[in-house]
Amino acid sequence: MARGTLADTYAAAVQHDLAELPEEATLIGVVRKPAPWFHSAVDENRPELGPPVDLLEATKDAEEELKMQGLCAEGAHNAAWDRVNFDEQFRTYLETSNEAGDALEDLQSRLESGESLALVCYENTEKKRCHRTILRERLEDRIGAE
Repeated sequence: MARGTLADTYAAAVQHDLAELPEEATLIGVVRKPAPWFHSAVDENRPELGPPVDLLEATKDAEEELKMQGLCAEGAHNAAWDRVNFDEQFRTYLETSNEAGDALEDLQSRLESGESLALVCYENTEKKRCHRTILRERLEDRIGAE
């Protein structure tokens, strides 16, 4: 059986029919604390694949501080990632969290069985950095290593 495809997009693109995804793709939310409306944009949500709460809060605090210093929303968001070392912290979380590991294993298995998946979060990655790109890389590494 052919392996499924892996894509990613953001919730507003799904809601406004702007996401270019395989028609059969299952939309997998990867949001720790989804807004009530988020569930209608995805087929399922895997909160354990969202950033841990302490990392989210540290990033948000840094972002607010950077906005107060005059950075625009996108600039503050991206600079906050660097300030809190988001990339490395999130990768460490994925490697050490049993829940995240189990969820990644489940998605890997689904891809290998032929299901196409699209990871969905809030951020438009044309403007802001997003953890789902790290998740996608991690899954691509896992299925490529098989």
